[in-house]
Amino acid sequence: MSITLTKAPFRGDQVGSLLRPESIHVARKEFQEGKITAEQLREVETTEIKRIVDKQIEVGLEAVTDGEFRRRFWHTDFLEHLNGIDGYVPEVGYIFHGNEETEKYNVRNTGKVSFSPDHPFIKDFIEFKEIVADRAVAKQTIPSPNQLFNEGIINEEIYPDIEDYAKDVIQAYRDALKAFYDAGARYIQFDDVYFAGLTSPDIPFNDGKYSREYLIDLALRVVNGVLEGKPEDLIVTTHLCRGNYRSNWAFEGSYELVAPTLFAKEKVDGFFLEFDDERSGGFEPLKYIPKGGPRVVLGVFTSKHGELEDKETIKARIQEATKYVPLDQICLSTQCGFASTHHGNKLTEEEQWRKLKSIVDLSKEIWG
Repeated sequence: MSITLTKAPFRGDQVGSLLRPESIHVARKEFQEGKITAEQLREVETTEIKRIVDKQIEVGLEAVTDGEFRRRFWHTDFLEHLNGIDGYVPEVGYIFHGNEETEKYNVRNTGKVSFSPDHPFIKDFIEFKEIVADRAVAKQTIPSPNQLFNEGIINEEIYPDIEDYAKDVIQAYRDALKAFYDAGARYIQFDDVYFAGLTSPDIPFNDGKYSREYLIDLALRVVNGVLEGKPEDLIVTTHLCRGNYRSNWAFEGSYELVAPTLFAKEKVDGFFLEFDDERSGGFEPLKYIPKGGPRVVLGVFTSKHGELEDKETIKARIQEATKYVPLDQICLSTQCGFASTHHGNKLTEEEQWRKLKSIVDLSKEIWG
C-alpha cells in the first residue's frame, strides 16, 4: 500500500492558519512600540501556540499546526529570510475583490537566492514539534517556491534569465526541505497562490512577459525539481488558494486550465483544493488526478465565514466529486486557513473550532 494512503494528508485535515488571539495582537503592538522585548513577544506566542495545539488535538485533528502565530503574513515571513530575498513596503498592496487593498508588504529579489541555515522557521519548528511531542503529527506550512515568480519580485539585473533564477529557487527549497526534515518535519505543505492564479482568465500578479503555457510548465518544473530525491517518509502537499484576506478573495477561475499539467504531473502526496463556492468551478478537472495517486483534500468547508455547513450538502458534494476521483483518495478540509494574515477572517474563534470539529466528525462518519 502506498505511503500516502496510510499517512498524511488525513481524512479530516486542515490548511494551517488559525485566528490570532487578542493577546498576540496586543503583544505585537507593544513590541512595535518598544514596550516589550522580542523575547517577551515570543513568550506570548509560545503560550498561545501551546493552547491551540491542545485545542486542535481536542477537536480530533491528527495533524496540528502552530496556527502561523509567529507570522504576520502566510508567505513574506518565510520568503524574506531566504538569502537574496528582502521584505519591503511597496506603494500599494495587492488589490482584492471589490478593490480592497491589502496591507502593504511584499518581498523582492536583491541578490543570489539560497537557503539560509539560520532561517528562523527551523528553530520555530523545533520548538513547535517539542510542544506537540507524540500527540499528533506536526504539520509545517510554507509558501510554495512558485510565490517567488510573482510580478515585480525577480531582479533582472541579477537574473537576466528566469531559468537561472528557477534553478537557484529550486536549490534553496531543496535545502529548506532538508533542514525541516533534519529538524523532524515529516508533513510539509506548499501554499501556492501563484499556481492558482494561472487558472484565472487574467493571470493576476503577472506582467504578461511570458505565455500562460510557459508559466504553467515552469511552475510544475519548479515544484517537481524541489521534490526530486526527497525522503520517502516526507509528505509534501500543495494547497491552491485564490486569495484569503479578511474573508475576501483575489481572483476566480476553474482548475481546468492547469489541471492537465498540475493535477496529472505534480509529484506531491496531496492537493488541498478550494471548492467552497462557485469561484473555483466544478469537480470535473479532478479527472486528471492519477488513480491511486495524490490524495485530494476537498475544501468544501469555508474559512471565510462562521456559518456551519450542512452535513448532507457536504456529503452530496463529496458524492459528486467521486465521479472523477475515487472516494478512497478523498479527504476533507476548509478551502483555506482562517487567518492567512495576522488580520484574520471574519468569524469567531468558537466558530473556527466548530468547523474543524465538524470536518473531523464527518470524515470519521464517511471513512470510519
